[in-house]
Amino acid sequence: MRAVQFSKFGGKAAALEHVEVPVPVPVKDQVLVKVEAASVNPVDWKAVQAGLLRLLSIPPKLPYVPGTDIAGEVVGLGPGVTSFAIGDKVSCFTGLKAGGSLAEYAVAPLNTTAKRPENVSALDGASFGIAGQSALQSLRDSGGIKLDGSSKDKNVLITAASGGVGTYAVQLAKLGGAHVTATCGARNVNLIKSLGADEVLDYKTPEGANLQSPSGRKYDVVIHCADYQPFSTFKPQLANNAKVIDLTPTGKTFLATGIQLLTFARQKFVPFLMSGNTNDLALLGNLVSEGKLRTVVDSTFPLSRAEQAWEKQIDGHSTGKVLVTMD
Repeated sequence: MRAVQFSKFGGKAAALEHVEVPVPVPVKDQVLVKVEAASVNPVDWKAVQAGLLRLLSIPPKLPYVPGTDIAGEVVGLGPGVTSFAIGDKVSCFTGLKAGGSLAEYAVAPLNTTAKRPENVSALDGASFGIAGQSALQSLRDSGGIKLDGSSKDKNVLITAASGGVGTYAVQLAKLGGAHVTATCGARNVNLIKSLGADEVLDYKTPEGANLQSPSGRKYDVVIHCADYQPFSTFKPQLANNAKVIDLTPTGKTFLATGIQLLTFARQKFVPFLMSGNTNDLALLGNLVSEGKLRTVVDSTFPLSRAEQAWEKQIDGHSTGKVLVTMD
């Protein structure tokens, strides 16, 4: 099969190689998926390709086919697999250690694979793995925002709202009934309003830089999707028991969290780490199927031009998701 891999750490898009490799064989608790679409995410090049996760054996060895988020069709079953059938359309998160999404075929674990409703596209399904699950879990599990509309008393700030995670987070927070303030670049203000944000700040304005709600509201929950900012940046705009959930945590985030725990601080800086699971992938698919959630797609590239998708993601100005499709 055709695949895209890297054989050394670093090098960004220029280091990607187009190769022919054997089709993987599913083992117990795995399915083999013919890939229709795959996401490119910041973690793919910022952390995995850069070698920042080597101490965690991510990747376990080189060369390595990157990417974790796929949508496709089940074409093979591991021994004893009965929960899926040949021909099932699925959304999958393969995990950073396994990777494998930038290829014509990939194996996926059962516990992070979900059947895809008929009216949910491959582009949608390939966007749920990291972006969709991160938005969902950070709001629901870390932020306490319920999706049943009962969180009307919550004020939520979402930074970098025009990215893959942010575009989902705005919609999910509104689905929960929260009042949503979002930051983005000037060119995306109307888009973020169309997704349901009540207030949108251009991050280059003084108000945007200070994260100041135009209506003067203090935030109960902040979903921080942008690069690291110190807790002091958020503090003046926070309610007494607010949480700032950092989706790009660094050592500084964990240090601040530790200090807050020791001092019994009421306002908290919470490092977030996404955990893939079938139920959340299925939930996201159902929300899209029901018209309650939509995927914002910036651009798509065929596998033969995967390095251009890589470059687009590295550029940092994409709106929504960057995806690779099979030629």
